[in-house]
Amino acid sequence: MFRLLILIIVLITCLQVGGKEPAVQVGAEQLKEYLPLLKGKRVGLMVNQSSLVGNRHLVDVLKAMRVNISAIITVEHGFRGDHGAGESVDSSVDEKTQIPIISLYGKQKELTSEQAASIDVLIYDLQDVGVRFYTYSRSLHNLIQSCKDYDKSMIILDRPNPNGDYIAGPVLEPHLKSGLSIDPLPLVHGLTMGELGKMIQGENWLEGDGKCDLSVIPVKHYDHDTPYSLPVRPSPNLPNDLSIRLYPTLALFEGTSVSVGRGTDWPFQVLGYPDPDMGTFEFTTRAIRGSWSKLNHTGKELYGERFVKAEKFSLKPLLRWHKQFTSKNMSLISRPGFFDKLLGTESVREQILQNKNMEAIESGWQSDLNNYQQIRKKYLLYPDSEWNKKNYP
Repeated sequence: MFRLLILIIVLITCLQVGGKEPAVQVGAEQLKEYLPLLKGKRVGLMVNQSSLVGNRHLVDVLKAMRVNISAIITVEHGFRGDHGAGESVDSSVDEKTQIPIISLYGKQKELTSEQAASIDVLIYDLQDVGVRFYTYSRSLHNLIQSCKDYDKSMIILDRPNPNGDYIAGPVLEPHLKSGLSIDPLPLVHGLTMGELGKMIQGENWLEGDGKCDLSVIPVKHYDHDTPYSLPVRPSPNLPNDLSIRLYPTLALFEGTSVSVGRGTDWPFQVLGYPDPDMGTFEFTTRAIRGSWSKLNHTGKELYGERFVKAEKFSLKPLLRWHKQFTSKNMSLISRPGFFDKLLGTESVREQILQNKNMEAIESGWQSDLNNYQQIRKKYLLYPDSEWNKKNYP
């Protein structure tokens, strides 16, 4: 077993080409840093299909090391990443390993005392995409809360943030907390999950007194300007780097009647509506699983646009489509409550309906972003991006 451990560590260390910069090494790959912390402990893992050590799943690697995995804790999309967005994820037993699976996506958000009693150490290892309403950050908050409530220790195996080179958008207002997000973060928060975990605890965003015994295994050879292409899709409808980069912008359309391409080969890379006047790019959506199945114009010919350039968050597409809908005496924002939860504020929707321009709308959140950046700096584990240092010094 020791020889196998050494071999894995050597292979991971050698994942670089001669003469080039060392390859990014995620927290999960640094076994020698956290295996000693698991010796003799019962371990609960919050993981999914993105929790890889090289090309092996973290669960398989730890089992081979004879780590006592007492529970797999799963979130939106499930342990294998095969559940649709918003689709219920039930607690069960993993067929391959016979390890109990505890679902914290649904009515239950935190561990029960009975579930916590079987765990000594909690591990969080999910690949996030750096957007407040992407629910893995909410799951992180919930796990830290359980850690604190039941006096456990917790390790975040950190991974890069593919949108970690900038911050943008309004900060979540307290009355719009939801299953999507709960912490006062901007729409694009510019943090890895390790950094966010430190912030959640350091800023006292948890309920009750006390602290979680929290540690982070940082990413090696990484800063907030380091390009990082995800080895596997973090969720079913983010299949590539382009979709992940466009996600903060195009996900806002989920509060509208416009399709973002779920059920096509281009999810979060296209926009379409069943009206030829809406654009020249044509596509038809297939049936999908999850909460968007009835909102996806399944089987209809849609017209709109396809995005081919990866860009930072922008309101431009939203305002452009609002203008198109208004010209036809139609309302773009068909789900105002959900739209507000995505933005984290009602003011953006109100200003859109008043036909305010992008500069006027964005000016409304700049003060909050400046304040947030000063908080963010305290928890950075990696050098900040040049863009952030220039725009939010």
